[in-house]
Amino acid sequence: MPELPDVVVYVEALAARIVDHRLQRVRIGNPFLVRSVDPPVSSLDGTTVTGVERLGKRIVIACDTDLFAVVHLMVAGRLRWRHGTAAIPKRNGVAAFDFDNGTVLFTEASKKRRASLHVVRGRDQLVAFDRGGLETLACDLATFRERLTNENHTLKRALTDPRLFSGIGNAYSDEILHAAQLSPLMLTSRLSSEQIERLYHAVRDTLAIWIDRHRMAVGDGFPEKVTAFRPEMAVHGRYGQPCPTCESPVQRIRYAENEVNYCATCQTGGKVLADRAFSRLLKEDWPRSIDEWEDRLGGAPS
Repeated sequence: MPELPDVVVYVEALAARIVDHRLQRVRIGNPFLVRSVDPPVSSLDGTTVTGVERLGKRIVIACDTDLFAVVHLMVAGRLRWRHGTAAIPKRNGVAAFDFDNGTVLFTEASKKRRASLHVVRGRDQLVAFDRGGLETLACDLATFRERLTNENHTLKRALTDPRLFSGIGNAYSDEILHAAQLSPLMLTSRLSSEQIERLYHAVRDTLAIWIDRHRMAVGDGFPEKVTAFRPEMAVHGRYGQPCPTCESPVQRIRYAENEVNYCATCQTGGKVLADRAFSRLLKEDWPRSIDEWEDRLGGAPS
């Protein structure tokens, strides 16, 4: 799922192309994309875009008739820019926004159709899409500490809860926790002041670094290769590969459709955290440390 750094760059690229341009027509390729009825999507036709902004992981396109198009890409949704009028891709196209200077194509590479488009009238209606998460790049340490410790959760859950923090998901939470050298399963109630401050700076530094990296990669172009898995990442999506800090094999905890990636040496004092499925299967044979992992498997886990 595109997270804060990805969405920020999407917003910037869209704003550079469509602000002050006429939205001639919205074409819908898949009706499941549209999640609102009044105002209809057709009410956007003929409007002029006045701004593009981020709301959590959503992209909001503001129009001059006090209308707002709220786009949520979810896991597999992506946007693409094409000069002139472009056909909606037959395989995964869900919508097209035709402007007087080009087309924004909306695709979704998944049969589950989780991506969404809402049209609302009036800025006050955007409140319904605001989960209330703290904007970590615009808050001070005291505010961050209060939000983090207001409820008792694991750090992984706290960082990815949109009610607590805005725009952080599975990928960047892994990177943040590695940078902070903190276990994803540590409870927020057990954090020391020093650990909270370390996490605060890790959140801000990690997000800022990745925003800059994406900006540099895109340049004057449009973000066409948005993915949660990048070779420059320290741990996310790198199970079994060497940690860039200590070269120990990256570990994982799998749950539902997601997994947590972490370095046992850097983040958990060498302890391999129990993967629910495998630890139940292996019981007492489940390795308790990174050394035991390597001793049993003769190196990095495969």
